[in-house]
Amino acid sequence: MLISTRGRYALRVIIELCSHGKDEFVPLNVIAENQDVSLKYLESIVALLVKAGLVEGLRGKKGGYRLTKDADEYSVGEILKLTEGTLAPVTCLEENAETCPRSAECKTLPMWEKLDTIISNYLYSVKISDLLKPESVSDWVI
Repeated sequence: MLISTRGRYALRVIIELCSHGKDEFVPLNVIAENQDVSLKYLESIVALLVKAGLVEGLRGKKGGYRLTKDADEYSVGEILKLTEGTLAPVTCLEENAETCPRSAECKTLPMWEKLDTIISNYLYSVKISDLLKPESVSDWVI
């Protein structure tokens, strides 16, 4: 599994919005400048976040984007799943994947299933609020 820039930047957008507070609308150009990411690229990422209800936008002079929930209500897993489409380590474990004709005799399938569970459990257990306090990294459970 390789997390794309879209997934990484989506996390950065959510973290940036956290730094401004839940009630403050932050213009996209401010987010782009603070995160050193192209405005055009961020537009597509924020559109995805808005569509999923993770952030909301307001047009106009005092417009921008803000969070719809508190930082501890966002998991890294939900954001990465949204932006990446899958967290599965192999294609045969992706949602709606066709059953592999070799799955009955596949010696590696149980390992991939276990890895998939570990990845999902871990990423869904890490909250955005955890990322805001990097000193707590050693407390994260694997």
